[in-house]
Amino acid sequence: MPLAAGPKKNLLTSLTTHHAPSTTHPIPLLRSPMLWQPSLPESYTRATPDDLRARITARRQELGSRLIILGHHYQVDDVIRHADITGDSLKLAQAAASRVAESGAKFVVFCGVHFMAETADMLTPDDVAVILPDLSAGCSMADMADYDDAVVAWEQIETTLTDQRAPARVIPITYINSSAAIKAFVGERGGAVCTSSNARMVLEWALAGGDQPKKKAEKIKVLFLPDQHLGRNTAASMGMDVSVDTVLYDFRKTRKGDGVGGATPEQIARAQVILWAGHCSVHKLFRPEHVDQIRTAEAGLPEAQRTRVLVHPECMKEVVDRADLAGSTEYIIRTIDAAKPGTKWAIGTETNLVERLVKSAAARGVRARILSDCQCMCTTMYRIDQPHLCWVLDMLAAGKVVNQIKVLPKVKELAMSALDRMLRLTAGAGSAVKGDAAKWTAGPVAATVD
Repeated sequence: MPLAAGPKKNLLTSLTTHHAPSTTHPIPLLRSPMLWQPSLPESYTRATPDDLRARITARRQELGSRLIILGHHYQVDDVIRHADITGDSLKLAQAAASRVAESGAKFVVFCGVHFMAETADMLTPDDVAVILPDLSAGCSMADMADYDDAVVAWEQIETTLTDQRAPARVIPITYINSSAAIKAFVGERGGAVCTSSNARMVLEWALAGGDQPKKKAEKIKVLFLPDQHLGRNTAASMGMDVSVDTVLYDFRKTRKGDGVGGATPEQIARAQVILWAGHCSVHKLFRPEHVDQIRTAEAGLPEAQRTRVLVHPECMKEVVDRADLAGSTEYIIRTIDAAKPGTKWAIGTETNLVERLVKSAAARGVRARILSDCQCMCTTMYRIDQPHLCWVLDMLAAGKVVNQIKVLPKVKELAMSALDRMLRLTAGAGSAVKGDAAKWTAGPVAATVD
């Protein structure tokens, strides 16, 4: 029988704290909240972009080496222009830790989303304040994996395996795009974090038993959170028949009492990888028909003149299967940067990043476009803008820290154990990607772990 899906009380009920603008004391937050961000004064909302740009520049100079501004690739140009470092989520957090160690900076303003700021807080010293300019900048994918739902899923899966007389050790893996709570859930159970670059390596590690090598005749299963598409694409790249060897666990169905996350006990017992029913709202917008339209339109062209489709592995499997190349954000950037003049590309990832790639590629005689004509924009990332950035810097200059994101000590300890397992495993490793870019690029595309 399925277990009740009601809330559970545990040591991770309060996971992070933040400093709201109207108080000087940390406020405990629940697991994966949409945080409340007070409205800004009119001096920010009515200021022109040029005025805000000048004010931000002045504050940056005033704060000097005490300040580091991080800009995620999905940010708009008006924000990216102010970033000291740009990159993907883990790369930025690691770069912040390195820069803090070099410069002694005390403030890290993360122009990204909530889970990214959490990771930066975990990797920087306790006396460094990590600040999110708009507290409502969350991540829909991360919010799809709630700690309490994960605990219920874990107990359901273990009970189901016992009832099915299919004993197995379950090892959890979470994508870096997840809350500190989920990272702690995974770390506490012997699992690891992964990125889009190293997901295959981490999945292979887990199926081999993780930190406890698999015993003879022992069965290992993986619970992969929160992105079903990255999990499914990774399993397929390893030769699994995803129709049999993977199964979807939908926490919403569990809440309604529908089986084991909507799956049958037999499916749970048979699968090697149990996929959490989460997804990226941006990459879900890319559809297989978008690739098919390009293929049909160019069917009569010589191969050298055809458009190469390059997508992120957060896209659904049907899109990745049709693409020429698939890899992480950093891999996409490096591939386009190395593309030969005269080549044509359709890119399946967030629109702000693609627009910058299109401009830089055009200057080198490379034609690039976004794969879909729809507005494939990360709307939560879009909440970070010049008014909010200017506001947090003004507060810092006045001696006030607002919107600080701080992971509680026990959560940090458990989450870091999952992150450390990945870092130990992947030290010096390269990217896991689909396809060979060599014939369309001017040189080898550097491997990354991002």
